Amino acid sequence: MYEEASQVAADAVVSIKTVASFCAQERVVSVYNNKCQASRTQGIRTRIIGGLGFGFSNMMVYTSSALCYFVAAQFVSHGKSTFPSVFKALLSLILAMIGLFEASTLASDTEKAKEAATSIFSIIDKKSKIDSSTEEGLTLDPVNGDIRFNHINFKYQCRLDIQIFSDFTLNIPSGKWKSTVIALLERFYDPDSGTISLDGVDIRNLKISWLRNKMGLVSQEPVLFNDTISANIAYGKNEVSEEEIIKASRAANAHEFISSMPQGYNTMVGERGTQLSGGQKQRVAIARAILKDPRILLLDEATSALDAESERVVQDTLNQAMVGRTTITVAHRLSTIQGADMIAVLKNGMIVEKGTHEALMGIEGGVYASFVELRSGTA
Repeated sequence: MYEEASQVAADAVVSIKTVASFCAQERVVSVYNNKCQASRTQGIRTRIIGGLGFGFSNMMVYTSSALCYFVAAQFVSHGKSTFPSVFKALLSLILAMIGLFEASTLASDTEKAKEAATSIFSIIDKKSKIDSSTEEGLTLDPVNGDIRFNHINFKYQCRLDIQIFSDFTLNIPSGKWKSTVIALLERFYDPDSGTISLDGVDIRNLKISWLRNKMGLVSQEPVLFNDTISANIAYGKNEVSEEEIIKASRAANAHEFISSMPQGYNTMVGERGTQLSGGQKQRVAIARAILKDPRILLLDEATSALDAESERVVQDTLNQAMVGRTTITVAHRLSTIQGADMIAVLKNGMIVEKGTHEALMGIEGGVYASFVELRSGTA
């Protein structure tokens, strides 16, 4: 009975970035509570039976004690023993048995409990630099989608010896399609130095939940939860109607294949979406991102795990979704980025070249041109 609820919790923890990106924490908690309802009802019934059993066992203990006292009284009344001697023997035996029983049941767990408590409290006491639950921060209305990375320096805390970005500076005008990175923009991390601004406002001054609601994320390996297709798409927005889900699916070129399934939108996708193909999973993820009508679309290697045919279908879908939105793409496949308004080429954490595909190909001996030639030769 706990399996489905545990699956929801496990999916949410493993996919915490996806849940946070769509501000779907309350939805996950609600689904978890619903899954727990059956086990909760069964638990109440079990506790009642257990309580009756516990009461009966205690009754037997006291009945046995009463019997011992009765036998002891018979010994005293017939002069076979004295009152002090009987009670000394009874109390010694009872207290010794209680002590041994308590020690035997708790001794093995004491050290485990100590280690577990230490681990838990160390996590509880740790203060995150980025509090995604805070209600503080600014909101912008309207959102144009102008993004600027200003002299960003960044290292992951677990890999302080590796410089990820060094003096990274890039301007992304509204409505353009660019290639860069995403985690800093979604504020999963903050840069060690430098600023990232949205429409001229430092994103650290913006309300985190509002900021993430203005973005739609499509990852390399789309994260789907063990639920229906409809429920997975609905994660993109807190309150959504069936018409909105179908509209988003049509925009993501997913409605046709969903409708062709025996149960349609009520089809279970399986654990981590195993019942769907790679292209189908990616289009469901795109529909989820489109559902909240984001001003900024984030594509993190969205087609790199697909075969050529699936990539073509998904890329056509993405091209339609990009219209009217600022789009940031992280990609290694040339087919994914050739149509971008600007391509930023990174080397050792620094931008060494930027421009359109045609402009970069015109740079003799350039990094991008060399990469294209290498890929073409490999093909």
